[in-house]
Amino acid sequence: MLIIGIAGGSGSGKSTVVKQIIKRLPKDSVTIIPQDSYYKDNGHLSPKARALKNFDHPSSIEFSLLNKHIDLLREGITIGMPVYSYLTCARSKEIIPVEPKDVIIIEGILILTNPKMRKRLDVKVFVDADPDDRLMRIIKRDIEERGRSFQQVLDHYEKFVKPMHLQFIEPTKRYADIIVPQGGANHVAIDILTSRIKMNLNK
Repeated sequence: MLIIGIAGGSGSGKSTVVKQIIKRLPKDSVTIIPQDSYYKDNGHLSPKARALKNFDHPSSIEFSLLNKHIDLLREGITIGMPVYSYLTCARSKEIIPVEPKDVIIIEGILILTNPKMRKRLDVKVFVDADPDDRLMRIIKRDIEERGRSFQQVLDHYEKFVKPMHLQFIEPTKRYADIIVPQGGANHVAIDILTSRIKMNLNK
């Protein structure tokens, strides 16, 4: 089993990189674990309190559960992955069964901030992108998928996303084995990364 962590700033193109890797690997050989599924349950908070919650800080993620689930998958045990809603900031009562496969990809902005998580990763990837490009993607995503207004997105970016990126996410680039500039548009880097994964699997 090969465990890969793919980190990078919000809107950097991590999900696109993951999709491109999956396309290049044998069918049904990859299990995807989104970091966002492990946000702590904040459904008990009022809408006003939720708006003040910092979801870009490492403390917003239940890393203890995520690390435990990685260990179970490594042991060949199916896990029950939480289901998190951006609209309610709460976890659903339902869970998603996730089976262990040859390749496990954990994807999210904060995964390289956690030392215990880093020790569990065989390959650490940082997807890099210009701040302007990331902001444009964040605006589009948050309006279309998370129900925020344009002004809310800008306020959230200024208050949380940008300072947390500079404080926590950008510094984790130094832990990366591979840095992918230009996100999902960098097909050369994705090909190299995929070849590295295939090499490990063939061993």
